[in-house]
Amino acid sequence: MFFHRVPAIVQRLYPNRTWNNKDAEGKVYLTFDDGPVPGVTEFALDQLAKHGMKATFFMVGDNVRKYPELAKEVIAAGHQFGNHTYHHLKGWRTKLEYYFDNFQKCEEIFEQVIGQKSRLFRPPYGLMTGRQMRKISESHQIIMWNVLSGDYDPTLKSDKILENIKKLTDSGAIILFHDQKKTAEVLPKLLPQYLDFVQQSGFETALL
Repeated sequence: MFFHRVPAIVQRLYPNRTWNNKDAEGKVYLTFDDGPVPGVTEFALDQLAKHGMKATFFMVGDNVRKYPELAKEVIAAGHQFGNHTYHHLKGWRTKLEYYFDNFQKCEEIFEQVIGQKSRLFRPPYGLMTGRQMRKISESHQIIMWNVLSGDYDPTLKSDKILENIKKLTDSGAIILFHDQKKTAEVLPKLLPQYLDFVQQSGFETALL
């Protein structure tokens, strides 16, 4: 079974992470993980521009190194960005020192390419240890999500994903999409219709 909504009990177990913004009446937060990736990131940027919407992109440092101009396009379009580690590490399998060094390496490539550091962090896979969280939260806000599109899962059909995330979209929701190779085929079937829904429902997209 795939859970598009993060269970409330999970959110209560980790209260020091941002799962949504309940005070943001009429606003939703669109987020994209794992980019920038040629083709997919441009598609997301194009659709956001057509709908007059903004999003937060949690970038993998090594992808910023590979595609610096694409990373700059995200910022030039007025979107927010955040740290997603340099090598998309799974925190539970990584020692604190290496994890933090990888996090810092991502910040360094941001400074080199974008000219500024981030203030947001999202752990790849949503997994990090308590020690990793405490260390990184000294400088960054830990951003999670409460609506998971599941766009990366090949067993999920785009129409079913769309149906489910529409039902779960409410004020303050943080919705997670991916701009990566795995979503290159499904995102064109999913994102335009979802952004239409957000617009028609009267929601405003906001930056974290």
